[in-house]
Parts: sequence; structure tokens; C-alpha cells
Amino acid sequence: MTDITIQEAQQKVDTWIKTTGVKYFSELTNLGILMEEVGELSRIMVRKYGDQSYKDSDLGKEISDEMADVLWVLLCLANQTGVDLTEALEKNMEKKTNRDANRHRDNEKLR
Repeated sequence: MTDITIQEAQQKVDTWIKTTGVKYFSELTNLGILMEEVGELSRIMVRKYGDQSYKDSDLGKEISDEMADVLWVLLCLANQTGVDLTEALEKNMEKKTNRDANRHRDNEKLR
């Protein structure tokens, strides 16, 4: 797969939903699915990087696939609610840059 922009990803998901997926689930259903997917990602992360041991049901699960599941549902929600994620991310980065210009540099815990 070649590199794609966030905008292209939103369009690809929209096309897939409207063809293969038939239609979007409701926004609230997708919010619930997003929470489930974040939970699945968390489960694999805490087993790989945390102190919990793997269960048989965790075997074969990939962090990258779980992250892609989270991204997929987030792209669905963005499409459903009219959010341009490229624009939203750019604004969010600007907000964080302005707000945290010195905050992390001045944090002794990060030195």
C-alpha cells in the first residue's frame, strides 16, 4: 500500500462503507465500537509492555492491526459528523504548540 493522506483515508473508508459495508452504523454505535477497539488495543499493549501475561485469546493479535481498527472507526465517525481530520489535526497541533511552548521543556520530570 502506498502512503495516503488522512483526507484520502477518510475518502477510502467512505467509499468502502457505501459499497462493501452498505451503510454507516449510527454514530452512537460507532462510538461504542471505537471504545471496544481501544479496549482491544489496550489489552494487547498491557500484555506486551505491561505486567500482564498473555492469554490464549491474545495470541496472534497484532498491535498494528488493533491500531488500524481504532483508526478505521475514528475515520468513520469523522465522516459521519462532517469532521475534516486533516484540518482538525492541524488546528490541534497549533493549539498544543501555543499552549505547551515551554511546558514540557520546563518540566523537570522530563529531563
